[in-house]
Parts: sequence; structure tokens; C-alpha cells
Amino acid sequence: MAENTKLVMETVRAADHDRYLSVLYAPDNKRDALFSLYAFNAEVAGIRDRIHEALPGEVRLQWWRDVIAAEEDGAKVGHPVADALRAAISAHRLPKAAFDNMLEARIFDIYDDPMPSRTDLEGYCGETAAALIQLAAMVLDPVQAPRFAELAGRAGCAQAMTGLLLLLPLHRKRGQCFVPADILAAAGSSPQEFVTGDGGPGAERAVAAMIALAREHLSAFEQGASTLPVSLRPAFLPLALTRAYLDKMDGSRHSPLDGAVRLSALRRHWLLFRRATRGWPAV
Repeated sequence: MAENTKLVMETVRAADHDRYLSVLYAPDNKRDALFSLYAFNAEVAGIRDRIHEALPGEVRLQWWRDVIAAEEDGAKVGHPVADALRAAISAHRLPKAAFDNMLEARIFDIYDDPMPSRTDLEGYCGETAAALIQLAAMVLDPVQAPRFAELAGRAGCAQAMTGLLLLLPLHRKRGQCFVPADILAAAGSSPQEFVTGDGGPGAERAVAAMIALAREHLSAFEQGASTLPVSLRPAFLPLALTRAYLDKMDGSRHSPLDGAVRLSALRRHWLLFRRATRGWPAV
């Protein structure tokens, strides 16, 4: 295995183990491109963790824009993930506009502005997680992928909202609020109250509303998931874990407000294997 390829794969394994496992069910000749997509996503999603000031964070996002927008001339930029991503974009004719939109959405991550509304949250999820699913689908089967763009949108919202709930303790600790202000208002809370102390009496109601919203998108995905061709399954495989995560956090015993919610390695492997081999049953 080439050194750069190994570095890209290890980036995904360390930062996004669920997606790492999903790639192992993809055809061998598609894995490098998928790993490059997921490594890129891990890099930009982790900017806030590595760069604690907003301006340098924006500079880093702009660097990725410039790398992706550059004309393909075969020259390496010296960054393993960037070089692998450029190769994947070129080989699979991936739309650069999708990456630009993703980077624009990620600006929200590096500031502490509250998420204004459910609509804004769904837009954020669409430009990040849903776009990533659709790009992975284009790598796997460019002929079939366009037919399932709407399903990718639902899947991305369900997956991203669940991910935000899993990261809720971290976000609250650093003063970030991804729970939309209109949901918080309906729950009797506010972004300022939600991120301080125990979140106030409305915090649990707001979390329950977020779980319900994630379930709404997940159910919409599952209603159409039985039509997914086998060729596209690996792009959607992380959704095999989403319902299990939501089930575990839906209740006072495992509230996301209290700490990280985890699934055992054995459970994750089993859920991925089952969906990879059987797909999703008709709902």
C-alpha cells in the first residue's frame, strides 16, 4: 500500500470509524476515492478542534477551496488528503461546486453563532452530510446515483442530526449551539440558556425535539431505502447505525446532555454487515 494511501485511510479510521467500516464493504477499486472523500470531510469537520480562532479557521477553509478549484495538472500539493481528493475528483468527475458548498456551510462550525431555525439546520445537513453521501454514490455508481439524490438528502439530515446530538456535550462545552433557535423557543429555552449550566428546564424537551426531527428524516429515508441498488449501499451504510444511536439516546437513561452515547464495536459491525448484505427491507 502506498504511503499516502495508508495515511488517508488511517485519517478516516481515527476520525470517523463508522464511515471507515462502511468503506470496507465497497468494491476494492472504489475504496481509495471513498477514503479520500471521508478524510476530506474529517479534515474540514475537525478544523474547529485544531484551530481555535475563527480567522485562521476561515483561512484553512479557503485553502481547501483553492486546492479543489485549481486546474488539474498532475502537480501534487504535498498534503496526502488533498492530493488523494484531487485525484478522486478528477477520476470520478465529481462536481467541484458540491465541495465549495460544503466548505461554505462549514464556516458555521468555526463561530459560536446559534443555528437560527430548523430550515437552516436542514440546509446545513444537506450541504455537509447529504452532499457527502451523494458524492460517495457518484463514486460507486455514477449512472444510478442521480436517481437517489432526494434519498441522500433525507439520509444526510438523519445522519448529521444524530451526529450533532452525539457531539452535544462537546458543543455545549465550547459554547456552540446547533439546536435551532425556533426549536429551543418552542421548548421554553434559548441558545444562551441551552449551552450554560444544565441547559435549563427546556433542554431535555429541545433534545427530544431534535431526536424526533432526526427520526422523521430517518423514517423518510427508510421508506425508500429498499429501492437502493446494491451498488450504492456502501454510500448509505452509516445509516445502519443511526436508528440504533437514536434508540439509545431516546430516554432519560442515555440523554445526550449527560455525556457521549456509544454503541459497542460488535453491535456496529453487526448492523453494518446486516445492511451491507441484506439492504433495507420495504417499509
